[in-house]
Amino acid sequence: MNLPVICGSKSRLVPLHPTTVNEPGSYKQRRDALLASQSSTYFFISRKGTPLIHTSIYRVFNGLAVKVGIRKARRGGGPRLHDLRHRFAVSTLVDWYRAGADVEHQLPTLATLLGHVSVECTYWYLNEYPELMQLAASRLNNRWEGKA
Repeated sequence: MNLPVICGSKSRLVPLHPTTVNEPGSYKQRRDALLASQSSTYFFISRKGTPLIHTSIYRVFNGLAVKVGIRKARRGGGPRLHDLRHRFAVSTLVDWYRAGADVEHQLPTLATLLGHVSVECTYWYLNEYPELMQLAASRLNNRWEGKA
């Protein structure tokens, strides 16, 4: 299931595992109770009702990653929160290419999931990751040779 979420001025599709589908509604009820008569354009807020601060989000993620053992306590000692986003994007594209999916047709969905303002912002993954570039080039070669 994809939950449409508006974050400030950006709209996002947030993929949810079936076991978590009810959680956003439950969170929203608690959030609205916290806000009382106030309103917020932000879905996720702090306990004070203000938008979450990026540095705080990263600090909490890093602390949790150290606790579960996927990151060292020192700076630069493991995955960053943004690394998960990049891994998701690259894995999705690789899976689509390997499955023979129409990547061009599906790219706007990935761009929306990532919160990119345009599909062009998503294309750089093809240049940055050799495996993706190879898959894209192979697909293009097959088209030129009339195999696809």
